[in-house]
Amino acid sequence: METDDVRIGIRVLLIAGLVCGLLGGCQSHPCREPRLPELDQTGAARAVVAPPTGATNGSKTSGAENTPLHLRVFKTDGSRQCDKRSGIALDVMERELAGIPVYAKEKRTDGLMHIQVCGSPTGMINLFEIDQTNLKQAEERGFRRWEGE
Repeated sequence: METDDVRIGIRVLLIAGLVCGLLGGCQSHPCREPRLPELDQTGAARAVVAPPTGATNGSKTSGAENTPLHLRVFKTDGSRQCDKRSGIALDVMERELAGIPVYAKEKRTDGLMHIQVCGSPTGMINLFEIDQTNLKQAEERGFRRWEGE
């Protein structure tokens, strides 16, 4: 008898959680789209580094072709909620891009909603600006192209 009561209680909790998630969740669909920088309230610091030797004056497009020369790649920093010592620092992760020139780097949120529970991911990422010709190399090292602003 007690086992049936426990099962019923668990089912009620699961259904209540599902209903709350549906009603209070992502109603207008912005929770899965990257935030615009002016809306980003994280106060994330953006670090700009000097271009590597041989780089042109920081230009992001080539004149005649008008194609972008730089793009941004990212990887989650692995930080967990309630654990202030978790996460990989920008400089440490930049070493994973050894041999690929990095023009700018930034730690920021991924712009998505995340469950708020100790031990779950924070949604913080490390973002690096690189030459588009190095995208395949970066992807082979676990980075993904940043499609945000």
